[in-house]
Amino acid sequence: MLELPEPGLYRTTQPMPGHEQEFPADVLVYLGKPSNGGVKFVTRPGRNQNNRWYWGEPTTPLRSPSWAATLFPLRSEGFYTLPERIELEGGGFWLKNAIVQLGYNERGRAIIFVGQRREDAEQNVLIFGDRGLLISDEMLSRLEWAPILPVTASK
Repeated sequence: MLELPEPGLYRTTQPMPGHEQEFPADVLVYLGKPSNGGVKFVTRPGRNQNNRWYWGEPTTPLRSPSWAATLFPLRSEGFYTLPERIELEGGGFWLKNAIVQLGYNERGRAIIFVGQRREDAEQNVLIFGDRGLLISDEMLSRLEWAPILPVTASK
């Protein structure tokens, strides 16, 4: 049996042998496993909605443990808190423990979007913009998970 990484998000560090065009170095990929227990696969981002990637076809079977070992693991997309205050270029800042949404660009670089509450809104919700701040891998590793539960719309 092949020793392959767990399903999740990764950044490539080297092109995938035999698939250099589809999977060059420094791109975001998802490593998945079919629910029927088939061969693990790798795929590139499909579409991005609300700062979150959705995956689709085509998928490529992952049969190279040596290439898989070069993948850089990334944190799950979702909500986190900042481990420290961030000073912004041009003035302004985001406070320590601010709630942020974590996403990635197509190169697998982490982007955070700060949560904002609109005081004039009727609903008590946080809004996350579509423009974020690129952060380092070091900062990415220090984000703290914020367990915000998803709620489906009632009909």
